[in-house]
Amino acid sequence: MAPLTRGERLQIMLSPEELALVDDFRFEHRMPSRAAAVRELLQIGLVAAGGAAHGTGVKSANFGLFGRGVHSHDGKSEKSGEE
Repeated sequence: MAPLTRGERLQIMLSPEELALVDDFRFEHRMPSRAAAVRELLQIGLVAAGGAAHGTGVKSANFGLFGRGVHSHDGKSEKSGEE
């Protein structure tokens, strides 16, 4: 498996609407940062366009604090109604 390092920095400019969509995705999936959300969205887009997914074998989840899903950070089931 590839080392957990990011060798290149990519700077992008987003409109307020695009940034809001990234933030919505981030919070919906309980991602720890905008960067993690953007990496995940990039991979989703690459797969949809027929590109290779995570060519280095490194997943954005490896850089996060929590797993994915609505209640992944607290271990509760989404359907259980627990809070």
